[in-house]
Amino acid sequence: MDWFIHQRQAEEQGFLRVCGIDEAGRGPLAGPVCAAAVILPMGCEIAGLDDSKKLSELKREKLFDIVREKAASYGIGWASEQEIDKCNILQAAFLAMRRAVEAMPVPADYALVDGNRMPPLLIPGEAIVKGDGRCACIAAASILAKVSRDRLLRELDQQYPEYGFAKHKGYGTKAHYDAIKKYGILPVHRKTFLKNLHEK
Repeated sequence: MDWFIHQRQAEEQGFLRVCGIDEAGRGPLAGPVCAAAVILPMGCEIAGLDDSKKLSELKREKLFDIVREKAASYGIGWASEQEIDKCNILQAAFLAMRRAVEAMPVPADYALVDGNRMPPLLIPGEAIVKGDGRCACIAAASILAKVSRDRLLRELDQQYPEYGFAKHKGYGTKAHYDAIKKYGILPVHRKTFLKNLHEK
């Protein structure tokens, strides 16, 4: 598989700084959604690079530092639980993606975005279905987004130890639903995701 085919095609069109974009945390009941944008030099080889969902937590943590070291530029963006509740998770994910692009110290001029819809960015780009398993720069972004969000959820676990955030990362596990029923809804919960809580 050619990890750089989409990046090469963009560069052949005259774009010089092609970034990959991915997000983490669309599905959880709690915590913000996080996105990352990464520019990797053409042909940059990172051993073990893959879609973050296919990697162990330990492997992701190791790759996190390697990606940041090898990237020509990267940015991390967030959208809060309140923003998710206000504008829906898709629009909040797009907002986090835009913020990630805007946070890059060396700006990108083209974006390869994981998924089937293009967020409203200030630069052109294209959406690539399952891009995190097809493009090196998107896979790198998936790792930065996932690790950044997981680290935040471990911090929330220190703040709210009875909810088990370090283990489930905010996803709707039985243990998480049980904790909500026992201890209540927190400010970090997405209220729109808990509308049907009584049915669980």
